[in-house]
Amino acid sequence: MDHLAHVSNQPNTQPQSQISHLALDIGGSLIKLVYFCRYDDSCRDDDELRSQNESLGSKSDNSRPVLGGKLHFAKFETSKINDCLEFIHSMKLHLGGFHDCTAPSSDKIFIKATGGGAYKFADLFKEKLSVSLDKEDEMECLVTGANFLLKAVHQEAFTYLDGQKEFAQIDPNDLYPYLLVNIGSGVSMIKVDGDGKFERVSGTSLGGGTFWGLGRLLTKCKNFDELLELSHQGNNRVIDMLVGDIYGGTDYAKIGLSATTIASSFGKAISDNKELVDYKPEDISRSLLRMISNNIGQISYLNALRFGLKRIFFAGFFIRGHAYTMDTISVAVNFWSKGEAEAMFLRHEGFLGALGAFMSYEKQCLDGLTVNKIPQRFPISVSSAGNKIYCSMNGKSNGNGNESIECTVYGT
Repeated sequence: MDHLAHVSNQPNTQPQSQISHLALDIGGSLIKLVYFCRYDDSCRDDDELRSQNESLGSKSDNSRPVLGGKLHFAKFETSKINDCLEFIHSMKLHLGGFHDCTAPSSDKIFIKATGGGAYKFADLFKEKLSVSLDKEDEMECLVTGANFLLKAVHQEAFTYLDGQKEFAQIDPNDLYPYLLVNIGSGVSMIKVDGDGKFERVSGTSLGGGTFWGLGRLLTKCKNFDELLELSHQGNNRVIDMLVGDIYGGTDYAKIGLSATTIASSFGKAISDNKELVDYKPEDISRSLLRMISNNIGQISYLNALRFGLKRIFFAGFFIRGHAYTMDTISVAVNFWSKGEAEAMFLRHEGFLGALGAFMSYEKQCLDGLTVNKIPQRFPISVSSAGNKIYCSMNGKSNGNGNESIECTVYGT
């Protein structure tokens, strides 16, 4: 999966003075980080950057500083928040916030953050890093991040069915309305009608945390990725009760159910003369993944049907670019809609909230962000001030299969 720019816990090679604007999305299972790292001043000068931006159709004020660099992304398990704090401290990322002149102390540093953990761990960040978390609304950040990527990043959205991945051509002028399904620990379903216009219309508690939690109880897997990898080797038909198991191997054609349709997830466990230890962990993880993905796909379509939405975007770190997960969700949407709706996925699925929090710096000190566009760009408004942001992937790899975003920041 080619996330924006996943950053592992490697020593930082950039001077601290070149890092700014750290933003966090602290969820129930994962902490996502976004920060801007400027290029070395010797690499590019202001005139070069301004010339480049003007060629992209972005006007700049020559009186403002121009910083070229990249957006970097990282993630940590929330249960290992101390590792995250150590990572931030070792790279001096906690200095990449903003100073609030209205605060009692003028040197008080604030970091943009969203998610429930921004409230839960606020005191811990103050104690360990001497920074305060400036909290942004979670749903608003998710929608801001999604709108930004869908409008600005070429080939951001794609469909995945029967092993075939096809990029979708998104017209930024015909994006709304759509349903955003964010699958984190739980699932939020958000009807998006425009920039800043959205409503959380539904959700389910059966999400990534359910898969991880039940998987941990039923297998010996120690983390999410290990459980997901285990599902590659499994066969859910050993555990799931199929229509064919009930009808003697035949279809229930009258109501359109094939013999291979799942009639009851984990249903065979009640009829087989087996002990729990007789079931293979890989089969359990496969069945569990299928159950949760099917459920999310069905509920998502029913909500899309409720509001007459044909376009459904799925995001969140539960998916992880996992083929079986995406295929299961797609089949569920296709089945229940009778082919009238389709599931679409985002290449940078897990960082919507963190990216939205990062973009909220514009309220304080990040006056504008321009990302080097190849081959086209679309503007989107991110604040009432009417400023524009331009963005796209640069198509370059950072060496480990992930992509980074080259960008320009105008200072105030």
